[in-house]
Amino acid sequence: MESINLMIIDPQNDFCLKNGSLSVPGADKDMERLAKMIENNIPRINSINVTLDSHHLVHIAHPSWWVDSTGKHPNPFTIITIDDVINGKWRAINPAFQKRSEEYVKALSNNGRYVLCIWPPHCLIGTSGHAVIDCLNASFRKWEETFDIVNFVTKGSNIYTEHYSAVKADVPDPSDVTTNFNTKLVNLLRNDTRDIYIGGEALSHCVANTIRDIASNFSDDQIKRFVLLEDATSSVQGFEKMGEDFINEMVNRGMRLAKTTTCFA
Repeated sequence: MESINLMIIDPQNDFCLKNGSLSVPGADKDMERLAKMIENNIPRINSINVTLDSHHLVHIAHPSWWVDSTGKHPNPFTIITIDDVINGKWRAINPAFQKRSEEYVKALSNNGRYVLCIWPPHCLIGTSGHAVIDCLNASFRKWEETFDIVNFVTKGSNIYTEHYSAVKADVPDPSDVTTNFNTKLVNLLRNDTRDIYIGGEALSHCVANTIRDIASNFSDDQIKRFVLLEDATSSVQGFEKMGEDFINEMVNRGMRLAKTTTCFA
C-alpha cells in the first residue's frame, strides 16, 4: 500500500470559520473534506506536518502599528507602499519603530513578492482563533492513535516581519533565528521519497509561499512529488488570481493536482 506525507498550511479557526477574523471563503468545507480524507486513509499516511500562523496583536502588518497624519489607523486590507511611508501618508505609531518600518517596506518592495497589506489581527497566540479547526483536529487525534505524532510548525510571532511561508519570513530578522530558513522542515520533506499531499489556507498567500520556498530547495524530480489537493485549499477573497498564478507556476514545474475524494483512486 502506497504511503504519503501530508503538508497542511495554517488550518486555523481565524481562517477556516465563517466568523474568523480573516475568514477565507470555502475554507470550512476545505477542512471538512481534508479531515474526512485523513480518517478514511489513516494507514496510508506516513507523516502529517502542520504549520500554524502565530501572531501578537502588535505586529507590523496589523492596523495598530500604523497611523496617518490625523492619527487614524489603516483599515484592514489597506496596501502600504514604500512611497506611502517616505511621503508620510502612513507612519509607525511608535516613533522608535519608524526607521525599521521604512526599511521593512523597502525590503518587501525589493523582494518583489508582496507589498505590505494590513490584515485584521488574526491567529493571535492564546486565542481560539489560533486553534486548529475542530473537524481537522479530531482527525489528527485519530491518526495519532497509531502512535504517530503530528509535527506542528509555528511561524509569525516576530512582530517586525510577515511570515507567510513556513520556510522563512518575508524579511528575516537577523536577531531572531525563527525567521531564518527552516532547514529542519525542508530536510524532513526532502529526505523522504513519498509524495507530499498539500492542503490548507490560504492558497494565495501562505500555501503559495511555503510551497514555493520548499520547491526552491528541491530538485525538479522532487517537485514532482508535490500533489495539491484542489478541494482542500482556497484563496483570500480578492486575491484569487494570486492563487491561480501559483497553481499554474507549480504545475509547470511538475506539481500534480488531485482531490481529496479521488487522490487514492
